[in-house]
Amino acid sequence: MLGIIIGVASVITMLAIGQGSKKSIQDQVSNMGSNLLFIMPAGQFRGGVQLGNTSSKSLTLEDIDALRSQSTAISKISPEVRSSGQVIYGHKNAPSTIYGSNIEYLDIKKVSVKSGRVFTDAEIRSAAKVCLIGKTVIKNVFGENVDPTGYIIRYNSIPLKIIGILTEKGQNTFGQDQDDLLIAPYTTVQKRILAISYIQGIYLSAVSEEKSPIAQAEIETILRAKHKIKAGNDSDFDVRSQEELIKTLSTISNVLTALLGAIAGISLLVGGIGIMNIMYVSVTERTREIGLRMSIGGKGIDILMQFLTESILLSVIGGILGILIGVGASAAIGGIMNWPVVVMPQAVILAFLVCTVIGVFFGWYPARKAASLDPIDALRYE
Repeated sequence: MLGIIIGVASVITMLAIGQGSKKSIQDQVSNMGSNLLFIMPAGQFRGGVQLGNTSSKSLTLEDIDALRSQSTAISKISPEVRSSGQVIYGHKNAPSTIYGSNIEYLDIKKVSVKSGRVFTDAEIRSAAKVCLIGKTVIKNVFGENVDPTGYIIRYNSIPLKIIGILTEKGQNTFGQDQDDLLIAPYTTVQKRILAISYIQGIYLSAVSEEKSPIAQAEIETILRAKHKIKAGNDSDFDVRSQEELIKTLSTISNVLTALLGAIAGISLLVGGIGIMNIMYVSVTERTREIGLRMSIGGKGIDILMQFLTESILLSVIGGILGILIGVGASAAIGGIMNWPVVVMPQAVILAFLVCTVIGVFFGWYPARKAASLDPIDALRYE
């Protein structure tokens, strides 16, 4: 039974880890907004070599104005520009990323302000030297339990006044720290830090999750017309939605879950072979008992059912114990390691059915061998 117990427990635990990871990914993406869309410049090619999209100048503020005025399925829209650099305060400094946006960006990205205030439209127009700051940056530069609202920091060589503290979000599914950032008016980052006139991306919210495909189609149509792209030519931008991201990540997660389940399933196969071996030995050891039963009227079907029943009971009891251990191990992993786990009823039912099938499949041959013994030869067996 030990092989069955270990096999079933492994299958349930591995599938629980796989499904937990999938649900965690979906939750993380949903927390960013299930109706979120984002536009980025398409990859640039030169001499057949892709140069990437970081330096592309295909997106501008005029694109945002066109989308805002012409689209019917978009509720909020914000430009995004970003830069990596050093946050400096006094003798302390730490690397971080600053994101430039407008006020709607916070709602689109599901980011809130814990204390202080958000920058205003007037501060955006004047490229004011103000910013919102995340908890990780505060910890790295100011230390624990410090409220730096009103303090002046430097981002590279640009002084910025902290006007608000962002609510803590923690790490996402990919292990990225969502609190290691600063948010400033996009004009501030664009003009004072990067010295560029274009924007690096556009974030949008559809009116609803159901209208995300409509919004995506409208964006394609409006921007292709705005950029004067002829029919049949590739767009100089890419539009992505959360639905696409969820599908991609779910596909990867499903493959990993199937791989984990297959590896654990090998334990079940080994357990089944173990049951067959044990039952085969049992037939050999109980040959005289089989001969005695058959000599007093026992039929072949009776002997077959006796050994087959024993095999199935071994599998079923092992399966039940394996299910209990698997569920317990999944809960322990989730509690001790803080790992997302989801025990699926389908996995439990499947593991139990597999155990029953293994009991029948691997118990049938030894049982058939016992049922085919000659009573006289069995009674003489030593």
